[in-house]
Amino acid sequence: MAYVDHAFSISDEDIMMETSYTVNNKPPIKEIGLAVALLVFGTVAIVVGIAMAVNKVGGDRAHGIFFSVLGAMLFLPGFYYTRIAYYAYKGYKGFSFANIPPV
Repeated sequence: MAYVDHAFSISDEDIMMETSYTVNNKPPIKEIGLAVALLVFGTVAIVVGIAMAVNKVGGDRAHGIFFSVLGAMLFLPGFYYTRIAYYAYKGYKGFSFANIPPV
């Protein structure tokens, strides 16, 4: 018979003897608010930047392109964390509010 080290095993008896275990899956309001703000401001900056580039605000298209790039840098993390928060709220498998880092 093979040797089994029971010092590191977890059985049902061990779980019943310890204190109750609860999952804290409360939505982090501040972090979700920041993610939504990044998403909204990024979207607005991309749209305004495209309008600036088309209308050559500032004399050339570079100002609008630069503004759109800055908007994309705001949009990407905002979309990513807003998507995680939405999927965690809906209860999709593999998504949890714990995946959103604290601010």
